[in-house]
Amino acid sequence: MTSPLTAAVPKSASPEHWTPRLWGTLLVLCAAMFLDALDVSMVGVALPSIGSELDLSTSTLQWIVSGYILGYGGLLLLGGRAADLLGRRRVFLIALAVFAVASLLGGLVDSGPLLIASRFIKGLSAAFTAPAGLSIITTTFAEGPVRNRALAIYTTCAATGFSMGLVLSGLLTEASWRLTMLLPAPIALIALVIGVKLIPHSERDDTHRGYDIPGAVTGTLSMLLLVFTVVQAPEVGWGSARTLLSFLAAAVLLTVFVAIERRTASPLVRLGVLRSGSQVRAQLGAMAFFGSYVGFQFLVTLYMQSLLGWSALHTALAFLPAGALVALSSTKVGAIVDRFGTPRVIAVGFALMVVGYALFLRVDLDPHYAAVILPTMLLIGAACALVFPSLNIQATNGVPDHEQGMVSGLLNTSVQVGGAIFLAVVTAVVTANGHEGASAREVLDSYRPGLIVITGIALIGLLITVTGLRTRPKERPDGHTVLVASSEQDAARRRAREAAERDTADARPVAARD
Repeated sequence: MTSPLTAAVPKSASPEHWTPRLWGTLLVLCAAMFLDALDVSMVGVALPSIGSELDLSTSTLQWIVSGYILGYGGLLLLGGRAADLLGRRRVFLIALAVFAVASLLGGLVDSGPLLIASRFIKGLSAAFTAPAGLSIITTTFAEGPVRNRALAIYTTCAATGFSMGLVLSGLLTEASWRLTMLLPAPIALIALVIGVKLIPHSERDDTHRGYDIPGAVTGTLSMLLLVFTVVQAPEVGWGSARTLLSFLAAAVLLTVFVAIERRTASPLVRLGVLRSGSQVRAQLGAMAFFGSYVGFQFLVTLYMQSLLGWSALHTALAFLPAGALVALSSTKVGAIVDRFGTPRVIAVGFALMVVGYALFLRVDLDPHYAAVILPTMLLIGAACALVFPSLNIQATNGVPDHEQGMVSGLLNTSVQVGGAIFLAVVTAVVTANGHEGASAREVLDSYRPGLIVITGIALIGLLITVTGLRTRPKERPDGHTVLVASSEQDAARRRAREAAERDTADARPVAARD
């Protein structure tokens, strides 16, 4: 059924026909995604101040970051399906309210365990706002140029939030680390108030009744245990009995989850969606994209602060060109995807990312910002601007409305699990090549294998994307030959056109009655 919002703006409308209410809805969803990404990156710079004031050990400080990742990555599958079954608007607004309250508590507590608990709750709420928000966009904006533009703006806000988090944290920590925890609270509250008025009501999925409780339990536990094990592995040892048993338990739970999903009538995740090659490439690409970037940011932050002696603010400003480039390109990426298709755009983005990471291998103890660091940041900023929106578009194209939340949850799970796994791998590689009492030169040399691994991860993402670039010549009516995407993409475009025509036909009577 067409919502009042989509009835007022038919899904076949062009981006120029967006109403103020439609823009307002998109901005609310963008604000929530901006806060999710902001929270991931902003806390890192504040950790030394937090540890000093609350008298926390290094291992305890790790859980201020890991607690958020654990709640976020572990519950995304459940959050995505809950949006489909319970109503996207309801799930989004409730989770956003929880996020605001947890942000407020995080800035007021005086105990390490309570701060970690508030971070876990924030991650949990983000696990519901992220897939619900993305599915609201994909069910409000028609597949094609309109949705591509909306998703480009939405995902650009996420990338901008991640980049700006470093800058804001550097500024706020100079006054108090508590401000980094409190900042999201008023923004989330304002977005909540506006969202109540603007976000269209969505109906529950009445065609797929029933709740997959066993699937929800096993799926959530498997993700929680996997993320927990990966986060802890560098500290307790990858080959320790605890790590190996935890991986084994996660594998058993995941196997049970898959068996349940194949048999239940209302699965938490319909496994058939992964039969699509473009969907699999989007999920694997998301893991490689975010995993490589998180590892890169981690190592570069250590390089700048520990080896070069730069301040938190100086380090944040070094990353600023990448974030600025992402923000400035937000309105352009949708048009680029419309013209060239997601596989080509993602491939170009990954290629820029590989070049940027490889270029950073030239860094030395004498920083060459203009020759090495700045070009790297600009290349990575361009890559983020191209890859992240395109992955979201590719993952959600051709998916029916009642499964948009599920697919959104899958994509966000791939992003978070990829980030956790590859960051842990990079950390392990760097640790294995370092030792106590090492000179600055030896420390820098221990970073290089990690940078090589990061470059390799991005290269794998490029290779995965290239497998979807099968093209064949096609004759245009004017006699010119052009290259078009593979038959799989042709079918997706055909389904999108047919869906848009049906939605337009459904919207006209409703608009007439209004």
